[in-house]
Amino acid sequence: MVKCREIIEKIEKLAPLNLAESWDNVGLLIGDYQKEIKNIMVTLDVTLEVVKEAVEKKIDLIIAHHPIIFKPLKKITMDDYTEQMICNLIKNDVSVYAAHTNLDIAKGGLNDVLASRLQLNNVKVLKALKNVQLKKIVVFIPDGYQDAVREAMAKEGAGWIGDYSHCTFMTKGTGTFKPLEGTNPFIGKQGQVEKAEEYRLETIVPQDKVGKVIKAMLEVHPYEEVAYDIYPLEIEGEAVGIGRIGTLENEMTFSEFIKLVKNTLNIEYIKYIGNEKSIISKVAICTGSGADFISACVKQKADVYITGDVKYHEAQFAQQNGLNLIDAGHYETENIVVPFLMDYLNDTYQNKGIKIFSAQSNQGIFRIV
Repeated sequence: MVKCREIIEKIEKLAPLNLAESWDNVGLLIGDYQKEIKNIMVTLDVTLEVVKEAVEKKIDLIIAHHPIIFKPLKKITMDDYTEQMICNLIKNDVSVYAAHTNLDIAKGGLNDVLASRLQLNNVKVLKALKNVQLKKIVVFIPDGYQDAVREAMAKEGAGWIGDYSHCTFMTKGTGTFKPLEGTNPFIGKQGQVEKAEEYRLETIVPQDKVGKVIKAMLEVHPYEEVAYDIYPLEIEGEAVGIGRIGTLENEMTFSEFIKLVKNTLNIEYIKYIGNEKSIISKVAICTGSGADFISACVKQKADVYITGDVKYHEAQFAQQNGLNLIDAGHYETENIVVPFLMDYLNDTYQNKGIKIFSAQSNQGIFRIV
């Protein structure tokens, strides 16, 4: 039996809630953390059509990119579109979870998915919003258990430096302790000072992962009372932010690149500005609505920028600064979230009796004639 909380923890391991923009509304928006989940539906948007489809398919949990609730609600009736959806979802016991800007920003999230599909190399954050805060954890481990403890901590995100994992340092020494009345010591006897051969293991951990790393460490550590320290660090971790910028393995003309984008996103039409004969090597991307970051693309000397929801004067600014621009659409650049999250969840839950569906009723809203 898989509870809703377990699935949420899986998603938030990829896209921690603290990465979300302050104006955003992410997490479990409707439902019960303890609800048993058998059927999941992944969608970009939650619409009345999606809700109807979810009810018909007996879906227990909808995982959406765009939150169903953005503004505070003073009432829940059947008076408007959002209220109708919420009433129907609650009535039919369908939970709703949203992973929005936290999934856009997260390393390995939606923007990295698009960068990978375009086969970009040397991918970096387009617009840094902040740096990850780091802590150092030091734990003392009896000889023979250091590998198990290190592995458990690394599995939860400790010891990552750039593209290297399991980065730790160990020193050998002697630990002393005296088990008192009521204890059940792993080593030694009550009332006697014990000397034990131990290892001091130290590693860095992103602040948002400290709790899970400590929990994992305690679960495999053999001691009844584990000695460990947590230190603040002056250094900062890697930058996190919106959008990505990288390079093509083989440069191509803008005309050829347009075809690549259309094939990658499986779309027939796009809007663009720029010189079709210009050479494209450095590519900037931002899924969804990313016109606010055109100036960042110019500053980083991108040859082309792919995003959606570009207004006239924003496009004009790009043109005036020699930046090729592709408006591939908000829906079109973000709907890749559906197969991505389905694959991510299937890796864990396909053998646990959970069925994962994509919302067939969620389609792009614009029509071109």
